[in-house]
Amino acid sequence: MLEVEGLSKHFGGFTAVDNVDFSLEKGEILGLIGPNGSGKSTIFNMLSGVLKPNNGSIRLLGQEIAGAPPPRICLMGVGRTFQIPRPIRRLTILENAALAGYYGQAGAVSREDAWKSAKDALRLVGLPSDEAASVDTLGAAGLKKLELAKALATKPTLLLADESLGGLDHDEMDQAADMLRNIREELGVTIIWVEHIMGVLMRVVDRVMVLDHGEKIADGGPNEVATNPKVIEVYLGSDAEETASAANRS
Repeated sequence: MLEVEGLSKHFGGFTAVDNVDFSLEKGEILGLIGPNGSGKSTIFNMLSGVLKPNNGSIRLLGQEIAGAPPPRICLMGVGRTFQIPRPIRRLTILENAALAGYYGQAGAVSREDAWKSAKDALRLVGLPSDEAASVDTLGAAGLKKLELAKALATKPTLLLADESLGGLDHDEMDQAADMLRNIREELGVTIIWVEHIMGVLMRVVDRVMVLDHGEKIADGGPNEVATNPKVIEVYLGSDAEETASAANRS
């Protein structure tokens, strides 16, 4: 359902992403990992239209989306979360999600349709959908859930989940990871998940792609990637051991 070929992005003389190819099948969860500065966020920004690639093709369901503006890409079925949630605090939890549903779905969307999409999304992430529930009652985990609900309210076919575990404790991480799996099972959404907490990610994803200095250095199942010499070289020490151990448990 997603085909990416020769994707590259340069900032002056710096190459952030260098000729990356990958594809996804419908309903697949792909984990996208790599050290800071490896190109993960740049790829997300190109997939969601925030950045225009210097080279390469991005085809969603056979349609080219590379270089299209973010609103159009959203309407074509790409939903995205962000690392730092920024809800509109004068709106309630439900209103934040409904606003995303109203403007993020293709075609004419009524207020009732947006409200229903928002309530369905909030149910999936475990947040209250009553009209009085305030954003100010949410802690770090709740704000991450709201960010996810806003993306789901747009009814995406492809969900880009950007570090959904950042700032959460161990139990909240496990809950968030299970939530992504449940979303895939219930909605059939295809997911790309960028995450630094690899011990949790490796238990959930179907496949892992690893970036280093803008290049793809590995792409395969969790066990295959966890034992790849190039990946071990990048993730020396305890991170490599944790990654391999999590992959073996998956």
